[in-house]
Order: sequence, then structure tokens, then C-alpha cells
Amino acid sequence: MEEEHDKIRINHFLSAAGVCSRREADRQIEAGNVTIDGKIATAGECVFPGQEVCFFGMPVEIKEEKILLAFYKPAGIVCTAEKREKNNVVDYINYPTRIYPVGRLDKDSEGLLLLTNDGDIVNRMMRSGNRHEKEYIVTVNKPVTESFCRGLAGGVPLVELGKTTRRCKVEQVGKKQVRIILTQGLNRQIRRMCEYFGYRVQKLVRVRIMNIRLGDLQIGQYRKIEGEEYEKLKNLLRNSPNTPAAERGKASKTIKKHY
Repeated sequence: MEEEHDKIRINHFLSAAGVCSRREADRQIEAGNVTIDGKIATAGECVFPGQEVCFFGMPVEIKEEKILLAFYKPAGIVCTAEKREKNNVVDYINYPTRIYPVGRLDKDSEGLLLLTNDGDIVNRMMRSGNRHEKEYIVTVNKPVTESFCRGLAGGVPLVELGKTTRRCKVEQVGKKQVRIILTQGLNRQIRRMCEYFGYRVQKLVRVRIMNIRLGDLQIGQYRKIEGEEYEKLKNLLRNSPNTPAAERGKASKTIKKHY
């Protein structure tokens, strides 16, 4: 009989295999698109070593090699793996290993986007409570003022989202340009923040996520994150929980290489 530590929840399995995020896995499980040993999986069910998991009828395995790419997303490309979206980022890159985007960068924006098959790193990077930095260069439609910068930095009420943004770092870098460093990622956050003060974003480029920089990448290019850069990222994420606060304190299960 298998030991308790030799099992993994089905949504975690699919995430670790690079199929999709845990949240999307839960949706697909509910829709009946996931099987374990030929039987339709149920939410919360666990997978043991040697069992066959299929996603839409195709066998899924957790790969030992973890892929993490830095990609310069062009404006117009959508941060989704959904095939029904003709401009989806996964088809645009056409990478030989199944990968999916880490978080989102809205369709009209460009710049650094990370893609991976490592569900654990996604969860650690994207949990809002972990407050990891993302840096943007933003061009607006009229001259930047000190009061505009102070306003952006101090927290902006976004009535349509029912939230006030966290305090952030803002620096003027040109007549109509600012550098903004956020630790959260609300829907179209920077555009909404600027609109609150009567500004309109003309161009938005993400140039950094944590220690990963856009660097010399040109629009549409990508590079593999490895070596010292990858090790530094892992060190930065070492103390970042990969589960929501409500789930912390529950016993965590280690993914074994033989899955």
C-alpha cells in the first residue's frame, strides 16, 4: 500500500506537469476532462506513483526538467494558452515543450513575460501576498508632474474593482514617462491608476519581474532562464508560500521525481 507522502492532489499534479494552473485544473476536473487510470477524476482526488493521468485523453507526466523562459511579448498577443484565441502567446512562441504564461500582461501592453512548465514556481511568484516586484516603463499622453507621481505612489482607489492599490515606487524618467514598481497585479492596474489622475497610457512596457530583466531581448524574442539567474530567482522564492494564506498550516506534500 502506498505511503501518504507518495501521493499528490490531481490539480497539483497537472500544474506540476505544466498542463495548466491549479485553478484551471480544478475547472477541467469539474468538466470531466481529466482521468486517473481511465476513470474520471474528482476534485481533491490524489494520484499515486504508477497511475496514468490523462488530460482530454492524452497521457500526462511530470517532467523532471523545468523550463522557464523570458519572452518579450509584443502588443496584441494575449497571455493565454487557450487555442480558441488566435493570438495566444503559446502558439506565437511555438516552444517544443508544453509551457504556459506566469501571470498576465494585458493585450495592449508589451515587455517581459515569463513562461514555464513549473506550476510550483508560478504559484510562488504570483501569490499577491508574497509581494514580488514587477517594474514598468510607462509613457502617458501629457507631461508628468510631481503631484501625479506622488498620487500614483500613495495608493489609488479603483472604484470599479472595489480596491485601493498598494503604495508603490514611482520615478519620472522622461517628460511623459514614469518608472513604476508594483507588488501586486490588479486587472489593467497601471492604466486604471493613470486614468484616475486624468492621464492616458500610450505605451506600457514591463522591464523586470523580481531579478529577471528584459535586457537585450527584442520584441518577439525569448531566452531560457538558467544558471546564476535561475538560482538567484529560486533563492528569492525560497520563503515565498505557494498556497493562499487560508491553506497555510496544512500539511504540504513533496512532489517526488518518480511521478
